[in-house]
Amino acid sequence: MASSLIPTTGRLRTLAAYAVMLVGAVVVYLLIRGRGEQLVAPAADAPHIANAAHGSTLATVLLALAVIIVLARSLGHLFQRWLRQPPVIGEIVAGLVLGPSVLGAISPAAAELLLPAAAAPFLGILSKVGVVLFMFLVGLELDPKLLRGNGHTTLAISHASIVAPFLLGAALALGLYPLYSNASVSFTTFSLFLGVSLSVTAFPVLARILTDRRVQSTPLGVTALTCAAIDDVSAWSLLALVVSVASAQVDGVAWTIAGVAAYLLVMFVVVRPLLARFAAREDAKTGPLAQSAMAIVFVGLLLSAVATETAGVHALFGAFLLGTFLPHEGRLAEQVRLRLEDAVVVLFLPAFFAFTGMRTQIHLVEGVGDWLICGLIILVATAGKFGGSFAAARLTGLGWRESAALGVLMNTRGLMELIVLNVGLDMGVLSPTLFAMLVIMALVTTFATTPVLHLVMGERGFADAPAPAPVDVGHRA
Repeated sequence: MASSLIPTTGRLRTLAAYAVMLVGAVVVYLLIRGRGEQLVAPAADAPHIANAAHGSTLATVLLALAVIIVLARSLGHLFQRWLRQPPVIGEIVAGLVLGPSVLGAISPAAAELLLPAAAAPFLGILSKVGVVLFMFLVGLELDPKLLRGNGHTTLAISHASIVAPFLLGAALALGLYPLYSNASVSFTTFSLFLGVSLSVTAFPVLARILTDRRVQSTPLGVTALTCAAIDDVSAWSLLALVVSVASAQVDGVAWTIAGVAAYLLVMFVVVRPLLARFAAREDAKTGPLAQSAMAIVFVGLLLSAVATETAGVHALFGAFLLGTFLPHEGRLAEQVRLRLEDAVVVLFLPAFFAFTGMRTQIHLVEGVGDWLICGLIILVATAGKFGGSFAAARLTGLGWRESAALGVLMNTRGLMELIVLNVGLDMGVLSPTLFAMLVIMALVTTFATTPVLHLVMGERGFADAPAPAPVDVGHRA
């Protein structure tokens, strides 16, 4: 009799702690917001307009793309082979190398030749389209089995890894808003965005790290992937909320809410069943996927992205959501991945990294004060992600070492962080200086994941690590 009460008691304790965490987070943020709304930021600077392109624009852009791909692939290979880092880290560094922070500072003439300012607008459009396609692939790669049947334990760990850095980021905004924002941005928008930017976990990079170590199928590896998947869905939903709040200041709250509600209603009631029938029809066929089927997928992807962009939420959210709705198993999903992934990874993402590099001006972080603040941002981001994950993992029954490993993995940001930061820069929420600081934070936290994880777990530590205590036995298969 007593033994049957343990799972129920544990489940109720987990649910109570989860509810307290969420309610407490809202209360704490409202207190921060109340204090922050009294702050005054400097006046907004006049927008800078780049000079018109010169020479053959097409040749300029094509040459820039060729240089970007070669350097990205080369540094990606070097980082993977010699530093045991995921190739994406080297590709991100390649983008920074080609920008004003490295090549532009060493040889402005070489930078203008290889990646001229005239190419920036075209790279910007290309990279944004590429990121939309990438977010569709991220949604398609999210295994729905990870989001079901893992109970309140994994949900609590994942959301603790969001709540803690979010609140720390919002609190940090109290000090950063008067220094690095301007009067055209409200404290609410600034603090919400800074909180989200510190809360992101890069699910694709984390999955690659686990796969490279061949531990993705171990209990702790599955737990980490599950937490990251839930984190991705939650963080992107939170980002959509923040973008809608910022957009509503211009377009009107009622329009944004109505547009998002109508979009979600159509997606769940109409699009999702149609996608299921379409996938079932295609899965029944054999041979290569027809171009007409690929056209249907692309049209659906683009229309979903257009819908969320028009509604006041970013196009990335529409692409991501359509990817999660498309059935993940079967012939259709497999062939869409195969055909789309190479183009996105080889061409579009390096273009995005180069465009980000062109916008990252590390020289704006000058003086001891700026670098101390940059270090503080890294410290707060790491403490929030690691601390929230570690504390929640310990409460679910994981040991010290396994909880620390989970905290290290959830601190991986990488590409997903850069996407969020570019959204903030496009919206004018982030200043160029703060953008550069946050890019540095994303690189440092992601680069540190692999070596720190090795120190914590060693080569074979994952294999013997237990999964979190199944306090929600009644909900497991």
